[in-house]
Amino acid sequence: MHINDIFKRDKICFSFEFFPPKDAAASEMLFRSIADIMPLAPSYVSVTYGAGGATRTLTHDLVVRIQKETSLTVVSHITCIGSTRGEIFRILSTYQDSGIENIMALRGDPPKGQSQFVPVNDGFGYASELVAYVKQHFPKLGIGVAGYPEGRPDTPNRLKEIEYLKIKVDAGADYICSQLFFDNHAFYDFCERCRLAGITVPILAGIMPISSIKGMQRMAELSPGTNFPARLLKALSRADNDSHVENVGIHWATEQIADLIDNGVKGVHFYTLNRSKATLRIYDSLGVTNSTGLNR
Repeated sequence: MHINDIFKRDKICFSFEFFPPKDAAASEMLFRSIADIMPLAPSYVSVTYGAGGATRTLTHDLVVRIQKETSLTVVSHITCIGSTRGEIFRILSTYQDSGIENIMALRGDPPKGQSQFVPVNDGFGYASELVAYVKQHFPKLGIGVAGYPEGRPDTPNRLKEIEYLKIKVDAGADYICSQLFFDNHAFYDFCERCRLAGITVPILAGIMPISSIKGMQRMAELSPGTNFPARLLKALSRADNDSHVENVGIHWATEQIADLIDNGVKGVHFYTLNRSKATLRIYDSLGVTNSTGLNR
C-alpha cells in the first residue's frame, strides 16, 4: 500500500524499523521476527540499508521476501552510499516489479573509516538529489526522508538544517520520519519550525526504548546531538540491573508515546534494534490494538 493511502487509512501510523541482516542465517531469523509482529497490524515495517557487498544484497532479498510472503507493507531504505544512478535504477526497478510501493531516501553515513561522505562517480551527493531522481523515474513510489529534531552533527546551522529538509520535501518526499529523541519538547519544536518553513507533509516521531546502559551509550555515540533528560538519567541511575534499566526505558518510551498521541502526532516509528519485546510491552501498556486506532 502506498504511504499516502496508509496515512488516509490509519488514525495513527505505527511502524517498525529493523537492521539489515549480516548473513543468510541472520536474514532468516530476522524474517521470522518480522513475521511475529504481524498480529500487531503495523502500518508498515522498514529495513535499513547495508553499506555494501553481501549485506546490501541480503537486505534487498529480505525486503522482497517480506513483500511476497507476508501481508505487511514494507518500506525499503535507499542511500547514496556506494551506488551509481544506474545501480539505484536497477534496485528500484526490482522493488517496483515486486510490488513494493515505498522507499526511504537517505544520503547515508560515511563508511567505517571515512570521516566525510564522498559520492561515487555518477552517484548522488545529497538525499534531495536522490528524492528528485526517484520522483522522476519512479513517480508512483512513496518517498520518506529523515528529519532531525535535535539537529545533525554535520549541519550545526539549525536554520540551514530546516532549509535543507524543505529542499528534500520540495523534491518530492511524501513524509518525514524523525531521528530518535527522548524529549518530546524537541520534537514539537521541530514540527513547528517545519510548519513555519512551509513543510506540510506528515512527520512521524522516531522512538527507541533504552534497553541497557551500554545501548544508551552507543546511542549517544551514533547520535551526538541527542539529549538525555536529567529525569531519565536519574531514573536510570536507580536501576540496579539490566532488567530494571529495560523497565525504565520502556516506561519512559510509553510515556513519550502517550504524550505524542495526546498531542496529535501522525505516527510513531519504533527503532526496534531487531527486538520486539519492548515494543510489545509498550503496545500493551498503551492499549494499542492495531494501526487504525487505540483502546484508550
